[in-house]
Amino acid sequence: MFRRRTETAPEEAPQVVKPGGKGRPTPKRSEAQKRRQQYITAPRDRKEAYRQMRERQANNRDKVREGMKQGDERYLLKRDKGPVRRFARDYVDGRRTVGSYLMYSMFVIVLLSFIRTPVTALLMLFAPPLLLAWVLVEGLWISSRVKKLAAARFPGEDLKGVGLYAAVRAMQIRRFRVPAPQVKIGERVEARTNG
Repeated sequence: MFRRRTETAPEEAPQVVKPGGKGRPTPKRSEAQKRRQQYITAPRDRKEAYRQMRERQANNRDKVREGMKQGDERYLLKRDKGPVRRFARDYVDGRRTVGSYLMYSMFVIVLLSFIRTPVTALLMLFAPPLLLAWVLVEGLWISSRVKKLAAARFPGEDLKGVGLYAAVRAMQIRRFRVPAPQVKIGERVEARTNG
Protein backbone atom coordinates (compact mmCIF):
# COMPACT_ATOMS: atom_id res chain seq x y z
CA MET A 1 0.00 0.00 0.00
CA PHE A 2 2.64 2.54 1.03
CA ARG A 3 5.51 1.61 -1.20
CA ARG A 4 8.72 3.49 -1.53
CA ARG A 5 9.42 5.00 -4.87
CA THR A 6 12.34 3.59 -6.70
CA GLU A 7 15.44 5.69 -7.25
CA THR A 8 15.33 5.33 -11.01
CA ALA A 9 12.45 7.26 -12.57
CA PRO A 10 10.57 5.43 -15.29
CA GLU A 11 10.89 6.75 -18.80
CA GLU A 12 8.66 9.77 -19.40
CA ALA A 13 5.66 9.03 -21.50
CA PRO A 14 5.41 11.20 -24.61
CA GLN A 15 3.01 14.12 -24.19
CA VAL A 16 -0.18 13.69 -26.12
CA VAL A 17 -1.55 16.94 -27.51
CA LYS A 18 -5.30 16.97 -27.60
CA PRO A 19 -6.86 18.30 -30.81
CA GLY A 20 -8.70 21.09 -28.97
CA GLY A 21 -5.98 21.68 -26.36
CA LYS A 22 -3.83 24.76 -25.88
CA GLY A 23 -0.57 22.96 -26.68
CA ARG A 24 1.20 23.76 -23.39
CA PRO A 25 0.97 22.49 -19.80
CA THR A 26 -1.34 24.24 -17.35
CA PRO A 27 0.74 26.49 -15.05
CA LYS A 28 0.74 25.99 -11.28
CA ARG A 29 -1.64 28.16 -9.31
CA SER A 30 1.20 30.05 -7.60
CA GLU A 31 2.79 30.89 -10.98
CA ALA A 32 -0.53 32.06 -12.41
CA GLN A 33 -1.14 34.27 -9.36
CA LYS A 34 2.33 35.80 -9.63
CA ARG A 35 1.68 36.68 -13.27
CA ARG A 36 -1.67 38.26 -12.46
CA GLN A 37 -0.25 40.34 -9.64
CA GLN A 38 0.40 43.89 -10.73
CA TYR A 39 2.00 46.25 -8.32
CA ILE A 40 0.26 49.59 -8.53
CA THR A 41 1.92 52.34 -6.58
CA ALA A 42 -0.83 54.69 -5.58
CA PRO A 43 0.13 58.34 -5.18
CA ARG A 44 0.76 59.42 -1.60
CA ASP A 45 -1.42 62.53 -1.78
CA ARG A 46 -3.39 64.73 -4.14
CA LYS A 47 -0.33 66.79 -5.09
CA GLU A 48 1.57 63.65 -6.14
CA ALA A 49 -1.45 62.38 -8.13
CA TYR A 50 -1.70 65.73 -9.92
CA ARG A 51 2.04 65.68 -10.71
CA GLN A 52 1.76 62.15 -12.17
CA MET A 53 -1.29 63.15 -14.23
CA ARG A 54 0.54 66.19 -15.65
CA GLU A 55 3.53 64.00 -16.48
CA ARG A 56 1.33 61.52 -18.38
CA GLN A 57 -0.41 64.35 -20.24
CA ALA A 58 2.93 65.91 -21.19
CA ASN A 59 4.19 62.55 -22.50
CA ASN A 60 0.98 62.08 -24.51
CA ARG A 61 1.27 65.61 -25.94
CA ASP A 62 4.87 64.95 -26.97
CA LYS A 63 3.83 61.69 -28.62
CA VAL A 64 0.98 63.40 -30.50
CA ARG A 65 3.20 66.33 -31.54
CA GLU A 66 5.89 63.98 -32.85
CA GLY A 67 3.28 61.88 -34.66
CA MET A 68 1.80 64.99 -36.30
CA LYS A 69 5.22 66.22 -37.29
CA GLN A 70 6.06 62.90 -38.93
CA GLY A 71 2.70 62.79 -40.76
CA ASP A 72 1.40 59.71 -38.91
CA GLU A 73 -2.31 59.43 -39.85
CA ARG A 74 -3.26 58.39 -36.29
CA TYR A 75 -2.20 61.75 -34.86
CA LEU A 76 -3.15 64.14 -37.67
CA LEU A 77 -5.98 66.63 -37.39
CA LYS A 78 -9.06 65.90 -39.50
CA ARG A 79 -8.10 68.61 -42.01
CA ASP A 80 -4.74 66.86 -42.68
CA LYS A 81 -5.97 63.27 -43.02
CA GLY A 82 -6.32 61.23 -46.17
CA PRO A 83 -4.40 60.57 -49.38
CA VAL A 84 -5.69 63.73 -51.11
CA ARG A 85 -4.38 66.04 -48.38
CA ARG A 86 -1.08 64.16 -48.31
CA PHE A 87 -0.76 64.63 -52.07
CA ALA A 88 -1.49 68.37 -51.70
CA ARG A 89 1.17 68.68 -48.99
CA ASP A 90 3.74 66.79 -51.05
CA TYR A 91 2.95 68.86 -54.13
CA VAL A 92 3.54 72.13 -52.26
CA ASP A 93 6.55 70.87 -50.31
CA GLY A 94 8.28 69.72 -53.49
CA ARG A 95 8.69 73.29 -54.80
CA ARG A 96 9.88 76.69 -53.67
CA THR A 97 7.08 79.23 -53.32
CA VAL A 98 7.23 83.00 -53.00
CA GLY A 99 4.61 82.75 -50.26
CA SER A 100 6.96 80.79 -48.01
CA TYR A 101 9.42 83.73 -48.15
CA LEU A 102 6.76 86.42 -47.66
CA MET A 103 7.44 86.91 -43.93
CA TYR A 104 11.19 87.23 -44.50
CA SER A 105 10.60 89.74 -47.31
CA MET A 106 8.27 91.84 -45.18
CA PHE A 107 10.81 91.84 -42.35
CA VAL A 108 13.51 93.13 -44.73
CA ILE A 109 11.15 95.83 -46.02
CA VAL A 110 10.41 96.97 -42.46
CA LEU A 111 14.15 97.18 -41.73
CA LEU A 112 14.71 99.18 -44.92
CA SER A 113 11.99 101.61 -43.90
CA PHE A 114 14.32 102.97 -41.20
CA ILE A 115 16.71 104.14 -43.91
CA ARG A 116 15.36 107.47 -45.14
CA THR A 117 16.20 107.71 -48.83
CA PRO A 118 14.09 108.23 -51.97
CA VAL A 119 14.87 104.66 -53.12
CA THR A 120 13.64 103.07 -49.88
CA ALA A 121 10.57 105.32 -49.93
CA LEU A 122 9.71 103.98 -53.43
CA LEU A 123 10.44 100.44 -52.28
CA MET A 124 8.12 100.87 -49.29
CA LEU A 125 5.41 102.18 -51.61
CA PHE A 126 5.52 99.45 -54.28
CA ALA A 127 7.14 96.33 -52.79
CA PRO A 128 4.44 95.21 -50.29
CA PRO A 129 1.48 95.35 -52.72
CA LEU A 130 3.51 93.69 -55.49
CA LEU A 131 4.62 90.89 -53.17
CA LEU A 132 1.08 90.31 -51.92
CA ALA A 133 -0.27 90.27 -55.48
CA TRP A 134 2.41 87.75 -56.49
CA VAL A 135 1.58 85.49 -53.51
CA LEU A 136 -2.14 85.71 -54.32
CA VAL A 137 -1.61 84.74 -57.98
CA GLU A 138 0.74 81.94 -56.95
CA GLY A 139 -1.82 80.65 -54.42
CA LEU A 140 -4.59 80.64 -57.05
CA TRP A 141 -2.33 78.78 -59.51
CA ILE A 142 -1.29 76.17 -56.91
CA SER A 143 -4.91 75.74 -55.82
CA SER A 144 -6.20 75.07 -59.34
CA ARG A 145 -3.23 72.82 -60.20
CA VAL A 146 -3.63 70.68 -57.06
CA LYS A 147 -7.40 70.36 -57.60
CA LYS A 148 -6.89 69.24 -61.19
CA LEU A 149 -4.15 66.71 -60.37
CA ALA A 150 -5.99 65.36 -57.31
CA ALA A 151 -9.19 64.88 -59.33
CA ALA A 152 -7.26 62.83 -61.90
CA ARG A 153 -5.35 60.81 -59.33
CA PHE A 154 -8.10 60.23 -56.72
CA PRO A 155 -11.37 60.04 -58.67
CA GLY A 156 -13.45 58.61 -55.81
CA GLU A 157 -12.12 60.85 -53.01
CA ASP A 158 -13.61 64.02 -51.54
CA LEU A 159 -11.69 67.03 -52.93
CA LYS A 160 -13.55 69.71 -50.98
CA GLY A 161 -11.17 72.42 -49.76
CA VAL A 162 -8.00 70.77 -51.07
CA GLY A 163 -7.09 73.77 -53.25
CA LEU A 164 -7.31 76.22 -50.37
CA TYR A 165 -5.43 73.76 -48.15
CA ALA A 166 -2.53 73.68 -50.66
CA ALA A 167 -2.54 77.47 -51.15
CA VAL A 168 -2.40 78.14 -47.39
CA ARG A 169 0.43 75.63 -46.96
CA ALA A 170 2.35 77.34 -49.78
CA MET A 171 2.32 80.57 -47.72
CA GLN A 172 3.78 78.93 -44.62
CA ILE A 173 7.51 78.98 -43.88
CA ARG A 174 8.73 75.50 -44.81
CA ARG A 175 10.40 74.65 -41.49
CA PHE A 176 7.24 75.55 -39.52
CA ARG A 177 4.83 73.48 -41.60
CA VAL A 178 2.86 70.82 -39.72
CA PRO A 179 2.92 67.99 -40.69
CA ALA A 180 6.60 68.43 -41.57
CA PRO A 181 7.49 68.17 -45.27
CA GLN A 182 8.04 64.55 -46.35
CA VAL A 183 9.53 65.39 -49.77
CA LYS A 184 12.61 67.36 -50.77
CA ILE A 185 12.47 70.56 -52.80
CA GLY A 186 12.65 69.61 -56.45
CA GLU A 187 10.89 66.25 -55.99
CA ARG A 188 7.85 66.30 -58.25
CA VAL A 189 4.99 64.18 -56.85
CA GLU A 190 2.79 64.69 -59.91
CA ALA A 191 5.28 62.64 -61.93
CA ARG A 192 4.82 59.61 -59.66
CA THR A 193 2.57 56.77 -60.69
CA ASN A 194 -0.65 56.33 -58.77
CA GLY A 195 -0.46 54.05 -55.75
